[in-house]
Amino acid sequence: MTDFRLHRRDVLTGVAAMAPLLPFGRAYAAPQAGSRLLIIFLRGAYDALNIVAPTGNDFYHQSRPNIGLGKADAKNPAGPLSLDGDWSLHPALRDSMLPLWQTKQLAFIPFAGTNDLSRSHFQTQDTIELGQPIGTHRNYSSGFMGRLAEILGQKDKPIAFTDQLPLCFRGSSSPIPNLAIARLGKPMASRQSELIQSMYQGHDRLGQSVKEGFQIRDMAFRTVDEEMKAAGRGATTTKGFELSARRIGVMMRDQFNLAFVDMGGWDTHVNQGAADGALANRIGDLGRGIAGFVDAIGPEAWRSTTVVVMSEFGRTFHENGAKGTDHGHGSIYWVLGGGVSGGRLAGEQIQLTPDTLNEGRDLPVLTDYRGLVGGLVARQFGLKRGQLAKLFPDSAATDLRLL
Repeated sequence: MTDFRLHRRDVLTGVAAMAPLLPFGRAYAAPQAGSRLLIIFLRGAYDALNIVAPTGNDFYHQSRPNIGLGKADAKNPAGPLSLDGDWSLHPALRDSMLPLWQTKQLAFIPFAGTNDLSRSHFQTQDTIELGQPIGTHRNYSSGFMGRLAEILGQKDKPIAFTDQLPLCFRGSSSPIPNLAIARLGKPMASRQSELIQSMYQGHDRLGQSVKEGFQIRDMAFRTVDEEMKAAGRGATTTKGFELSARRIGVMMRDQFNLAFVDMGGWDTHVNQGAADGALANRIGDLGRGIAGFVDAIGPEAWRSTTVVVMSEFGRTFHENGAKGTDHGHGSIYWVLGGGVSGGRLAGEQIQLTPDTLNEGRDLPVLTDYRGLVGGLVARQFGLKRGQLAKLFPDSAATDLRLL
C-alpha cells in the first residue's frame, strides 16, 4: 500500500496549486498549557552589524564610512539607540523592539552562527535547518524542528508558516501542516473545497488529512478575521509582515506551540543604506511585525513564548564598493519572550579589531546556534541530556541563562 503520509507533498502538488494555503495534516487541539517556540528565519543573510551595531567602536566607523550608523546620541531622535557603551540599536526599531529591550524581554546574542564557512546561502541554510554536525553525511529527511516535534510528542502542536514544509521540519512521524502567511486571510469558496475533497474520496488516510486541512484553514480564518476586525476598530490595517505576524500570534495563542516562519530579501550587496534606506525599511517591517505578534498573542501566552530570530550568516564587517555588504560569517541572533532574561547582550564577546575578525573580514562565531537553541529548549521544554543529543547530535547545549 502506498504511504501517503511520507509522500504527501508529491501526491498533493495539484491540490497545492488550487489551495496554496491548505495545511494538510492532523487537526490539533489547543495546547493544554506550557511553552511556545517561534523561529523566524531571515533568508539572505541580514546585516546584523547595522541593526545591533558596535557604534562605540572606531573600527566600525572606519570600516563603514557610507553605510555605518553614527554614534548614539540621546539628543538625536533619528539616530541609533544606545543599548550599552558599545552597542546601539537601529532607529527603525525605536517603537517596536526598544520597549521590549527596556522591559528586559529581548536579548541579543552577537558572534552567533554556525561553523559552516561556505558563505553559500543554500548550503548554510541547509546546515542550520538540518542541525546536524558539519563534515558528516547529511540526512535531508531530518531537520532539527522535526526532531524536536518527535521529542515533544503529544505535547507538541507544530506548524510551518511557509509555502512548503521547510527543511527544518522534516522527519516528524506525523504530518506537519504549513500555511503560507502571504495567503493567510481569504477563505476558499466552499464549492472549490468540496471539489478538492471529492478528488480524494476512497483514500481513507489522505482523504481524512485533506478534510482536516480544510477544517483547520476555515477555523483559522474565522478566528483571525473576527479578532482583527475587533482590534482594528474599523481602521485600515497595515499590509505586509505585521498583519501576517498578528495572525500567527492569534493561532499560536489558541492552537499551535511550535512554529517556523521565514522572510526573504536580506541579501544587501548594493545600496543597503544606513539609518534609512532599503535595510532600514525591511528591519522596520520586521520589528513592527514582531511587536504585532506580541500584541496578538496576548500577555498570558507571551509569558511562556520564546521567539528566536536567526539568519544563515552575517555580512562583511567592511562595506563594499557598491555601498552594501557581502557574504560573511558570524551574525547576531535575537531571543525574545515574556519569560526571557533580556535587556542584555548575551554570550561570549570579544573586542572588534582587524586582528579578531574571521579571516580579516567577518564576525567570528563564538556561540554556535545549535548550542544556543539547545540551551533554550532544554530550559523551556525540560529536555534531558539524551533528548538534546538526539536534537543536536555532537553538540553541547549552551545555557546563557536567557530563560
